[in-house]
Amino acid sequence: MKQVVYIAGPYSSNPEANVRKVMDVADELVRLGFTPYLPHLSHFWNRVSPKPYEFWLEYDLAILAKCDCLLRIPGESKGADGEVEFALRNWIPVYYSVEELVRSWSG
Repeated sequence: MKQVVYIAGPYSSNPEANVRKVMDVADELVRLGFTPYLPHLSHFWNRVSPKPYEFWLEYDLAILAKCDCLLRIPGESKGADGEVEFALRNWIPVYYSVEELVRSWSG
């Protein structure tokens, strides 16, 4: 079974650019055989059906709790830092590069 990777990174500073960046990382993970989860895609749901920030935090942590690991992509983000803290508290491995993630899961 493919490993499910939660991608954590900046969002609010530039939503459109940050969503695109996460989608590019997700494409790379798919090519490498992983199943990425992109919390940034909630951007589109929130445009159709706006929800409070707290809803998204709770929603994302519920999904993160089911993932095999978290990939923290570069960039300042209080939300992504909170997701890293949650992962570490819950024994979910955290990686800071695709290369580190691949090395860990391949051997």
